[in-house]
Amino acid sequence: MLLGLVEGNVVTTIKHKSMLGWRVLIVQPLGAGGGPDGDPVMAIDNLGAGHGSKVVISNDGKGTRELVGDDKSPVRWSVIGIVDE
Repeated sequence: MLLGLVEGNVVTTIKHKSMLGWRVLIVQPLGAGGGPDGDPVMAIDNLGAGHGSKVVISNDGKGTRELVGDDKSPVRWSVIGIVDE
């Protein structure tokens, strides 16, 4: 699990079938000091996080694939919480 900052939404014309109906966000992981840590990632979101929201993301690919209901899904990251500041 990592803290991240939502930088935007992903807009696509074609999605893997397992991602239909899911919002996909661009999330910048944050380090211990609160600054960017690594490259941004794409994460599915069913909690309604918005641009600029601080979120908790998980890279548990197996758990995320169970969430979308497809063992062959390319999805790895998911938003599992929104930080209330």
